Amino acid sequence: MRTLALDIGGTKFSLAVFDGERIVERCTHPTDREGGREWMMRRILGIARDWSSGTPFDRCGIGFGGPVNFDTQTIAQSTHVGGWSDFPMADHLRAALGIPAVIDNDANVGALGEASYGAGQGFRPLFYMTLSTGIGGGIIAGAGVYRGADSWAGEIGHLTIRPDGPECLCGARGCFERMCSGLWLERDHGKSARDLLAGAEFTSRYVVDLALGLRAAIMLLNPARIVIGGGISNAGERLFQPLRQELRRQITAWSRARIDVVPAQLGDDSVLWGALSLAKGIQL
Repeated sequence: MRTLALDIGGTKFSLAVFDGERIVERCTHPTDREGGREWMMRRILGIARDWSSGTPFDRCGIGFGGPVNFDTQTIAQSTHVGGWSDFPMADHLRAALGIPAVIDNDANVGALGEASYGAGQGFRPLFYMTLSTGIGGGIIAGAGVYRGADSWAGEIGHLTIRPDGPECLCGARGCFERMCSGLWLERDHGKSARDLLAGAEFTSRYVVDLALGLRAAIMLLNPARIVIGGGISNAGERLFQPLRQELRRQITAWSRARIDVVPAQLGDDSVLWGALSLAKGIQL
């Protein structure tokens, strides 16, 4: 089975072709926010058609960087790139490429990838957080994704951690995403998250807010493991070591909930592997 996998984010988008469970093609390109949905769909379809010219795809899985109504297979919105609201992307790709397609929020898809092939194997419940341009969360409970009543479960990025904090793109103040995501770190400090986290002093301050958000997930879900993916997680132990220490300081003393927080094993490809896992569920 040949599977087309898509990971669509606010800063970059990636495509891969899986032959069975082996990546045989892969590419990543920067997102043109000004070009919006129309530009990105042209790029995606152009690459996909080039890759399928010899051997066609059998199915497609998509992780999208924003809320997705899983039941209707419709993108609800994107706060980072315009033009996506209420867009039936799975139907569009199905019609354009002639293959079945399925879409979900990228954090849910990343959670599937790590649960099936990465650092989340054997850990249930699993909480996956993408820490990148924005912040999102995916919950694996039992065999599959927990999406909630309306596909909005896991939106940890818009929990308020600083009630008197600055305004987020969602309209609220002091959101986890507003305080800790790559987009806002760069806007607030004039440097990329990578450069900022190279400094121990900045990192020691940053993990206080990062732990405040994750503390909510630990106290609410008591996950067996938290896996963090996305570009900021590439900082490795210079981020994760102080983060674990700060979580131990913040977690209520009487709670015996475990603090098992690790970087994504699949690195930048968590969502692509998750898209493969998602596509496997398509009824062909």
